[in-house]
Amino acid sequence: MSATSGISVSPELSAAFAGAVSSRSVRFLKISIRDESLILDQSVPPSGSLSEDLDKLPDLLESSVPAYVLARLDDPPTEWMSIFYVPEDAKIRDKMLYASSRNSLTKALGSAPFTDSIYATSKADVNAKAYASHRASLAAPKPMTAREKEMEEIKAAESRSATYDGSRARKSHVGKIGFTWSPEVEQAVKELGESDEGRVIILSIDPPTESLVLTAQESYTPESGVGSALPKSDPAYAFCAWPRVDSRRTIAFIYSCPSGSPIKHRMLYSSGMMLFYHQAKALLQPPSATLLQRKIETTDPQELNGPFMREYLESEDAPKNTQEQPDVLRPQAQFARPKGPARKR
Repeated sequence: MSATSGISVSPELSAAFAGAVSSRSVRFLKISIRDESLILDQSVPPSGSLSEDLDKLPDLLESSVPAYVLARLDDPPTEWMSIFYVPEDAKIRDKMLYASSRNSLTKALGSAPFTDSIYATSKADVNAKAYASHRASLAAPKPMTAREKEMEEIKAAESRSATYDGSRARKSHVGKIGFTWSPEVEQAVKELGESDEGRVIILSIDPPTESLVLTAQESYTPESGVGSALPKSDPAYAFCAWPRVDSRRTIAFIYSCPSGSPIKHRMLYSSGMMLFYHQAKALLQPPSATLLQRKIETTDPQELNGPFMREYLESEDAPKNTQEQPDVLRPQAQFARPKGPARKR
């Protein structure tokens, strides 16, 4: 496993990707590393099918300069492919930097939309023919030993006799990404940046349709906390907005996932959290409102009381140190180091 480089995604890139996901009017996003940050170099709209557009992709790349390319798929259009282009004649330092930063890119943007990836060392690896070969290799049966073939035959027989399809059922549950936004949900999120009063909105997911549902809207002050407004036994997303002395609306994102909630629901909320956050961020643009980068995650809603929220706000007001301040704040995340055994006398 390669070490991470510490390179971060720029806010402009996060916003561009969120917009591309929601608008579906972008085929490629070309990304480079500059000044210790992942930035958007170029956005390319679709001009044909994915295969037709892939034949034009080499024109966007340089022979000896690495780059990342995010490509929207045709079927389904909600899924994306990440292309890591590191040519063989690139500088060694660039090779190492891009190799150690690729996981940071997809993780920061939300790994759920990315269902395929290609590692290319030349322009010939990123055209339609190369992509077709890549898909064919994924679809081809994997080499198996005699013992593995025997076990595969046993599983197939069990499937035919007992309709066993457990692994496929799990894949179908988490395979879809991206939630349907109702007009009510979108309006509620937009109003967070427009209202003059403190407010909290609670959003839940309807599992059969994977659509977002507005479940509650309440007045809010940081002193009162937010734990009592969140569901006690089901996951939920929440936004808390409050006015500041400079008339700027500050908004915090909360992901609540009680430990006793159903596992399938936890998987659904967790897989779509980052994409949902970026979609909401695209609606809440400065200067009228600011969606804080540091998100709150909790397994016990009651932890989000007045003292915790005040501490959270004070830490957000303090000067930022990106090396010390994580993107996610979890209540009671720190534990005391256990004491060692007593010395024998």
